[in-house]
Amino acid sequence: MTAYDDLDQLETAEETPALDALLVAVYDRYHYDFRDYARGSLHRRLRTAMVRLDIPSIDEMRRRVTEEPVLFSQLLAYLTVQLSELFRDPPFFKTFREQVVPVLRTYASRKLWVAGCSTGEEAYSFAILLREEGLLERTQIYATDIFEKSLRVAEAGIYDLDRMRLFTQNYLAAGGTGSLAEYYATTTTGGAVFDRALRDRIVFADHSLTTDSVFAEMHAVSCRNVLIYFTKPLQDRVLGLFRDSLVRTGFLGLGPRESLDLSPVRDVFAPMPDRWYQKRAPGLKELR
Repeated sequence: MTAYDDLDQLETAEETPALDALLVAVYDRYHYDFRDYARGSLHRRLRTAMVRLDIPSIDEMRRRVTEEPVLFSQLLAYLTVQLSELFRDPPFFKTFREQVVPVLRTYASRKLWVAGCSTGEEAYSFAILLREEGLLERTQIYATDIFEKSLRVAEAGIYDLDRMRLFTQNYLAAGGTGSLAEYYATTTTGGAVFDRALRDRIVFADHSLTTDSVFAEMHAVSCRNVLIYFTKPLQDRVLGLFRDSLVRTGFLGLGPRESLDLSPVRDVFAPMPDRWYQKRAPGLKELR
């Protein structure tokens, strides 16, 4: 039996110290903190990386990533989850359009944070929606991630043209009021590049939810399918960041497998449909 025979098995007792040492080395050398990520998921992704990068042991991985920044960049692509699509989970965006946007209209200007933005599809989804609602011009969208390569893709705003069919289906299901084709142009290399007017309203930036702090006061925060990869203490820390970042009656959006039910901030937020929550204030009427 080789080290790669069962990629889904949990780490063995012998592997735990080696994995701990690898995570400490990554933090010390590159300041990326994976020490409080959920171990089962992290271990499976690490095993996949070991196979793909042809590295036979966790100890060898630790030694080499410490000495080889290029290898660390390759490993980072496996340790971070880079999966997104435009208007992914359309009901989430439809609820935002129908129940969150009317409240956002009451502000003279707005700030929205997409935390864990991956390659940027969610940030562009919000930009398109807000433009259709007439709010984009006075809205600043902050889209953050820890993976520099994904941020570069996001900032370029160029995606495979083949993905536009699925993106269009999602857009229409999310309540799109026009044609998605209005927001991008085709390139000579078979890509689709989003309108510069959308990209100009988005700031893409490196921000770690595990170590960094609040950087601005937000009217809405969307962080989907990120918390599921964190341990409970790290989830609580991140949700505390969002609580502190949001304005008095701001909105928080989570992924379909994420919830505030067991969180210390549970009573701070009023639940809404489709994993949206509104920060409570005295006399606030819950939106359902």
